[in-house]
Amino acid sequence: MTPYPLDHVAIATPSIREAASMYELLTGHTCSSVEEIPDQGVNVAFVGPLELLEPRGPETGVARFLEKRGPGLHHLAFRVRDIARALAELEAEGMELIDREARPGARGHQVAFLHPRSTGGVLWELVSGG
Repeated sequence: MTPYPLDHVAIATPSIREAASMYELLTGHTCSSVEEIPDQGVNVAFVGPLELLEPRGPETGVARFLEKRGPGLHHLAFRVRDIARALAELEAEGMELIDREARPGARGHQVAFLHPRSTGGVLWELVSGG
């Protein structure tokens, strides 16, 4: 199987604006501008290798995550060259796919998610393009 390097670590937060200064202080990176991703119900910003996820409304997946677990680690994202091939490889290895096909993500990338039931309890995102 092809190894996939880590692309970023995503952190769910109720407010990017409120969380950004802490992550800037800790990492020494400046927070990017906020990008709206309505299809996924989130706003995102990057502070170095960290992606900050903010829900766009109370009925979104990230809002439910925050209500259940509070702020913190949301997912790990791995860089892939060919997302369709990576999905096929991982499914053949027994991983449960949330997305069978890529969808638009932040920074012009294509993304797909794998279910935490098959990934040690952590949501995985595959990222390609951009």
